[in-house]
Amino acid sequence: MSTQAAFSNFKVLTFDVVGTLIDFETGVLSAVRRISGKTPAELSDDKIFESYKRGRDKHYERSSEVMFHVYRYLAKELGLPADDASCDVFQLAVLRWGPFPDSVEALKRLRTKFRLVAMTNADRVALSCYAHALGNPFDDTVCADDTGVAKPNPEFFAYNKGRQSAFGYKQSDILHVAQSQYHDIGIARKLGYKVCWIERRQGIAGFGGTPAVETLTKPDFHFPTLKALADAAIGPAA
Repeated sequence: MSTQAAFSNFKVLTFDVVGTLIDFETGVLSAVRRISGKTPAELSDDKIFESYKRGRDKHYERSSEVMFHVYRYLAKELGLPADDASCDVFQLAVLRWGPFPDSVEALKRLRTKFRLVAMTNADRVALSCYAHALGNPFDDTVCADDTGVAKPNPEFFAYNKGRQSAFGYKQSDILHVAQSQYHDIGIARKLGYKVCWIERRQGIAGFGGTPAVETLTKPDFHFPTLKALADAAIGPAA
């Protein structure tokens, strides 16, 4: 069976957005370093990410509102500027996190064959910013404001499953595409979805800005970039 034939049974690609399509790790690091003036030698990426994740756990509400407080938590923990102006800079930077270099072009190609659906823990305000940055590629979107829960809560997937069924799509029509083993790949596989792992941190130690998992879930498809997925499912760009 050809590589493209392996994707022929799918009609819908559901995407995690932040971390898979939007490079939030670069966004977090760039904002912290811009505010603090600290170089990687003075303050490692891993230390920033660990504090960021702890801050996000304490302030898990809508990202367009609470990243001000996430940064303040991080800053106090790491001894960085924690004044209101610095917190504002970080909060605004969150809404300007940019796509990975391959995201826009790959999504444009994938849209020629598949229905594209965003499934994100971001809220509607943040998602609108990210969708715009990605070239507005989505046929449908599901965010935390819609579901009232965040992945990996199975209710998030149940909400989207019901929503897509209203458009005539079955679970077997869906391939879930994501970077996070914790938020997406593990739970989606457990719920019976076919999954595609975009391993954005391939070759980089650790889990970066996403929570660690004890055991990696083996995906149905595995690529280092979204471009590689588009090449496999659609064929190389002309």
